[in-house]
Amino acid sequence: MEWSDEGTIIGVRRHGENAVILEVMTRDHGRHLGLVRGGRSSKQQPVLQPGNLVSLNWRARLDEHLGEYKVELLTSHAARLMAQPVALYGLANVAGLLRLLPERDPHPGLYEGLSVLLAHLDEIAIAPALMVRFELAMLSELGYGLSLERCAVTGLREDLTHVSPKSGKAVSRKAAEPYLDRLLALPPFLSEGQGARRPAPAEIAAGFALTGFFLRRDLYEPRGLQEPPERARLLELAARIHG
Repeated sequence: MEWSDEGTIIGVRRHGENAVILEVMTRDHGRHLGLVRGGRSSKQQPVLQPGNLVSLNWRARLDEHLGEYKVELLTSHAARLMAQPVALYGLANVAGLLRLLPERDPHPGLYEGLSVLLAHLDEIAIAPALMVRFELAMLSELGYGLSLERCAVTGLREDLTHVSPKSGKAVSRKAAEPYLDRLLALPPFLSEGQGARRPAPAEIAAGFALTGFFLRRDLYEPRGLQEPPERARLLELAARIHG
């Protein structure tokens, strides 16, 4: 068995004296692991860093085997990302999210979203909002997507201000008024789409609170997992800088 692809490195762990097991989010083969012989060498270590975009050739005798990678660097993001704490925490949070995906299950849309996120992960002005959108995409890919396009009560698309924690559907301002203590805030930057307006700090906080609720309830807790601690640090850093 053999294939070639490109992907972003999300994890590296030692294997034996000089090899590593490389974890990559690939374009066409999903989250995929493979052995890299000599991966701890001085030549390979700068290439095999989380965040880097690499070209991969994977080979194994049988499809279910771990297999071996041959790796070439396409774009080095690691040095740029390591220079910014927001990027380091963001990258760790992303890796934790991607590990919720079944291994070797392709998610091309999520891969494209990851590429956009990594390109801006060291930019504190926009990285938190992009992270919220990526978390929403993760929920959708795993079958727990939120419906934020129209009000679940009236069907209207305007003035959407809240989300039902039960259904994950948006609620308009007027329909939400009797139930404000039971609903989650929907920050305007999510209901407005992909516009260029920079979200206010309170919107960022509301966005993370929204995605965090559904990530914990639908993904982490059913698996007996804790939310990555780097996510809380990312929130703290974003609040301190934006505040």
